[in-house]
Amino acid sequence: MNKAEQNRINQQYAHQKAWLKWGPYLTERQWGTVREDYSPNGNAWDFTTHDTARSKAFRWGEEGLAGISDDQQLLCVGLALWNGKDAILKERLFGLNNSEGNHGEDVKELYYYLDNTPMHSYMQMLYKYPQSAFPYAKLVDENAKRSRQEPEFELMDTGIFDEDKYFDVFINYAKNDVDDLLINYTIFNRSNEDANLHILPQLWYRNNWSWDGATAKPAISSIGQNKLLLHSEKHGKFYCYADGKPEFLFTDNETNNERLYQSANASDFVKDGINDYLINGNIKAINPAKTGTKVAVHYTKLIPAKQSTSIKLRLSCNQLEAPFEDYDQIFEVRKKEANEFYADKYAVDCSDEEKMLQRQAWAGILWNKQYYNYDVNAWLKGDAALPKPAQERACGRNYHWSHFMANDIVLMPDKWEYPWFAAWDLAFHCIALAPVDPDFAKQQLRLLLNNSYIHPNGQLPAYEWDFTDANPPVHALASYKVYLVDKKIKGTGDLKFLEEVFQRLLLNFTWWVNQKDSEGNNIFEGGFLGLDNIGVFNRSEPVPGGGFLEQADGTSWMAMYALNMLQISIELALHNPLYEDMAIKFAQHFLFIAGSIDNMGDHHIGLWDDHDGFYYDLLRNPNGDWDRLRLRSLVGLIPMFAVIVFSDKDWKDLPKLRSHLEAFMLQRPDLVQLVSHWADKSGNDKHLFSLLRGHRMKMLLRRMLDTTEFLSDFGIRSVSKIYETQPFSYWLNGSDYSVKYTPAESETGMFGGNSNWRGPIWMPLNYLLVDALKHFHEYYTDDFRVEYPTGSNEYFSLNEIADLLSKRMKNLFLKNDKGERAAFGGYPKLNHDEHFKDYILYYEYFNGDNGKGLGASHQTGWTALIALL
Repeated sequence: MNKAEQNRINQQYAHQKAWLKWGPYLTERQWGTVREDYSPNGNAWDFTTHDTARSKAFRWGEEGLAGISDDQQLLCVGLALWNGKDAILKERLFGLNNSEGNHGEDVKELYYYLDNTPMHSYMQMLYKYPQSAFPYAKLVDENAKRSRQEPEFELMDTGIFDEDKYFDVFINYAKNDVDDLLINYTIFNRSNEDANLHILPQLWYRNNWSWDGATAKPAISSIGQNKLLLHSEKHGKFYCYADGKPEFLFTDNETNNERLYQSANASDFVKDGINDYLINGNIKAINPAKTGTKVAVHYTKLIPAKQSTSIKLRLSCNQLEAPFEDYDQIFEVRKKEANEFYADKYAVDCSDEEKMLQRQAWAGILWNKQYYNYDVNAWLKGDAALPKPAQERACGRNYHWSHFMANDIVLMPDKWEYPWFAAWDLAFHCIALAPVDPDFAKQQLRLLLNNSYIHPNGQLPAYEWDFTDANPPVHALASYKVYLVDKKIKGTGDLKFLEEVFQRLLLNFTWWVNQKDSEGNNIFEGGFLGLDNIGVFNRSEPVPGGGFLEQADGTSWMAMYALNMLQISIELALHNPLYEDMAIKFAQHFLFIAGSIDNMGDHHIGLWDDHDGFYYDLLRNPNGDWDRLRLRSLVGLIPMFAVIVFSDKDWKDLPKLRSHLEAFMLQRPDLVQLVSHWADKSGNDKHLFSLLRGHRMKMLLRRMLDTTEFLSDFGIRSVSKIYETQPFSYWLNGSDYSVKYTPAESETGMFGGNSNWRGPIWMPLNYLLVDALKHFHEYYTDDFRVEYPTGSNEYFSLNEIADLLSKRMKNLFLKNDKGERAAFGGYPKLNHDEHFKDYILYYEYFNGDNGKGLGASHQTGWTALIALL
């Protein structure tokens, strides 16, 4: 059956209709970002704050509560609320900045992404708004009192929801056409008492006119009691229709200089004018002429106890005689179409609970799309119509990336915690999204590789705070996985996409070889590599006292990268023989890396430790000595990721590759014997390339599947649990550096202190471990069996172990026999209240002992990988 949403997808990517023109592209936090920081010292958190955000017209993007915009973010729609008790309008989500939180920045709100379709034809989100005054000060003060050894103080801990005195605000969007959007707010009063609520849908234009002094200023005006005209040169005319009898409140999206800088305002009406009018009663704060660049559609509702009310709006490029006549019907049809679209996306034999888990995970990815605008050269130099930035800025953050120009819709890790892309996060987002929208996933993978993003030297930008940092090179892995999913859905592979990304990835692979292999020995330092504080030292900084870390993870990621490039080149060579030489190149490079991992330089020392059966980093000291850092962490399991399987038919169809590798096997048997038996085919007619032969893999799995070390009830921990009572300690230059197993929030400020790799469970690497086991099983078949858990005397195939690990990870979110979800952290209300228990948060990482969700609460990018398990 050709489903309606699939038709819209086909029209979008055939360039027949621009269904993605409108979407959930507003960020949840523009304040505190690098883009909006024009300070001389680069202190982004203090330059724009939550308090100043309501008064400051942003330069690079817009934020809002449950907001949408067009794909150039010219016109924005968002929701504001006021319970009559707060000191400010609720226009944006509140959270602590990096210095306020005892574990770094953190949003302190409760909201959920419930549904979304690839073309955003139907979207639903839930925001929980207290009826009592929002506890802003209490959240700041209590977290300030707490140490890093204590948990964070959350909104639920304030007790503000204990007596059900709150509103459930459901925000719903439906598209009737590309430029015809239906907006519905349904608000439930969960209290036993009637409650008043001010509901203010807001429409505004992003301020593009203040920076160059040349862009024409758009206008919004009232053309009737229920109708607005919105007009701009770039956007043309739009009409907003509001049901009922609202009050239109007009102001301008201009900075309130008087409040922020004690200087004259450029406009009589400023960004926070609606707030000032409603909260402070300042009637001069809104424009009596009923025109401006920002407007609120103001409803005041008394909502009876346990009852609800609804607000209807419609935004269209056409004038409509009866805008609400077919409104309810359109919503019902779009919701039905969303259900039809997802019906065949669920895993076979899925329970209703698992379907809900998958559906909300995909919804979260789709809601986390964001308009991302950042021209580094213009940002460094400043704007023509404004004073020049401080001189220090010219050599400040990201100044080596002056070529970087972004004006795109990008999948974000979390639109509050991380409202900027991160290179390796984005790769995982694409893998998770591919089953529902492979074309958008392909578009995103192309994005970081285009000339506006990738550095001329071949480096991919890491993340906004430091483009020069290095994230793990997982782009090739993601590209091939997305290619396969796309091929499965459409029946034919998009070789043009695969060839395009392969050519660009060649530049990036070369950058890694030239920049991160200091001795040219195929052992890679890598540095940070995304695992913030997993090591003995801060890997974003030089080793104390000099020297280099030869990283097991850096080298293993590069071995994986080489194999991923080999895999892509094999696929391309089957259709174009010219790529067979590239397959040979990457096969050979992989073998050299494998040899270096096992045997480096004159010392003949490798990263593998035979006694422990584990991979460790090596510290190369300035005097030439080596020392093995015997810290058991995920770093030592990452060599398992370097594995690919290909069919015997492909092997036979590539005679040049086969001939070269057979010759290489005779010339360098020392290298070949270190890795899997790639020349032999298994009972499944498969060939295997991997860093591990069966013996080493079993030794690694003995550690990984040991409940006293890595194996948790909810997945694989990031550091061995043995360090809980016996922390790892290393003396260097008279200082003691230690690592303790810390299952929850970080107890160290290393790398900002807002995430922790010293114990918790992280979804992306758990996903890769499961994926690796399945690849190994393709080759070794059911005959290869491993004890699981270690010491249990029960043996399973690698595929069965992968499934059992997946089940443990699903147990983070699925209800246990007590009807509770581990990720909810034991909060009774979250687990048992009918208005909380089925709304799931996809956290950044999880407590290694009890599964409680931690870190960014809406990391529905890589944590959405659970949908694939």
